[in-house]
Amino acid sequence: MTAPISLIVGLGNPGNEYEHTRHNAGFWCLDAFAHSQRISLSPDKKFHGLAGKGHINGQECWLLKPATFMNRSGLAVAALANFYKLKPENILVIHDELDLPAGIARFKTGGGHGGQNGLRDIISQLGNNKDFHRLRIGIGHPGDKSRVTGHVLGRAPVAEEQSIRAAIDEACRVLPDVLNGEMAKAMNRLHSFKG
Repeated sequence: MTAPISLIVGLGNPGNEYEHTRHNAGFWCLDAFAHSQRISLSPDKKFHGLAGKGHINGQECWLLKPATFMNRSGLAVAALANFYKLKPENILVIHDELDLPAGIARFKTGGGHGGQNGLRDIISQLGNNKDFHRLRIGIGHPGDKSRVTGHVLGRAPVAEEQSIRAAIDEACRVLPDVLNGEMAKAMNRLHSFKG
């Protein structure tokens, strides 16, 4: 059993122009999970984002979408975590992942930021602590480093977006297990999913 999750954070960029971009896969997943659990998110200035609290399988959990840009995501995460005295191991961060193909989602605990600016800022704001959990939503790699920015800030073709959203739907089904500390059970199901 892992520590129970008390905060789930979805990463993305605010604003209509970014809403449908691959970089917002973390927002897509958090929105889908909030909807499935009937948790409403509303602006919360002290947490620099949209926040909502719910009870999932008897476990209290906060959901958070930072209202800052991706590279300042840690501001919101640290504000809520510090306020409620949450440890990094009680936090799950959902983010887009270049190193996984579209349609694949994977859990991971700890590790570096892999060039993901949201993770980089969260690690920094949590005092260089990397021990939080991650839910990596695959968006595929464009094949060349010079094309990464355009890829993550671009919109996926319809079939690719459908694959990403299918992986998100499956991730939302297993998140309640993660909240209960049953990470291994959630991993087994999600990691065998083929979108």
